[in-house]
Amino acid sequence: MQSYEKLLLENKAWAKEQNQIDPDFFKRLAAQQAPEFLWIGCSDSRVPADKITGTDPGEIFVHRNIANLVVNTDINLLSVLQYAVEVLKVRHVIVCGHYGCGGVKAAMGNHHFGIINHWLKEIKDVYRFHRAEVDALATEEQRADLLVELNVREQVFNLAKTSIIQKAWKEDNLPHLHGWAYGLKDGIIKPVCEMAARSRIDHLYEYDNL
Repeated sequence: MQSYEKLLLENKAWAKEQNQIDPDFFKRLAAQQAPEFLWIGCSDSRVPADKITGTDPGEIFVHRNIANLVVNTDINLLSVLQYAVEVLKVRHVIVCGHYGCGGVKAAMGNHHFGIINHWLKEIKDVYRFHRAEVDALATEEQRADLLVELNVREQVFNLAKTSIIQKAWKEDNLPHLHGWAYGLKDGIIKPVCEMAARSRIDHLYEYDNL
């Protein structure tokens, strides 16, 4: 049996078990989705949003990319964000990084990885802003872990700066923004930062004609 065929078998087994537990589950799921959360996470296969939060299909709207970045030129991310905020009316947007992130570690070095260098530049900028604080730590692991948290904070701030969030805050007093970091070694999520809806940011980013 090929490895991908095993995935198909596991899917059938899961669907059968789900029907036995809750015969109406898929009927409800097919009718609509009304998630309370938008999850912006890392593409790392060890950090699946539903597994580590114990949630079911339909509860979390998910966007994932390398190192959980919120880049203002990423039309994919912005499209997901706009749909989640304006159509699904999510109440919370979560940026979840994780300790041991390969993207963060790569951004701290000088190795050439090809096209991904352009993406990692965003994290290099965060490192540059906080270099003295990060480099003051004793071990490479400590430095990388701190940069993971600093990167999460920066991405939450990047969210707040978008016109999508600014508009939503003016109209609906939602969503609230959260920054988390997941531990691969213990499976625990650490809250890193939080911005309640309508939090004040630098006036430069607050649009007056939305």
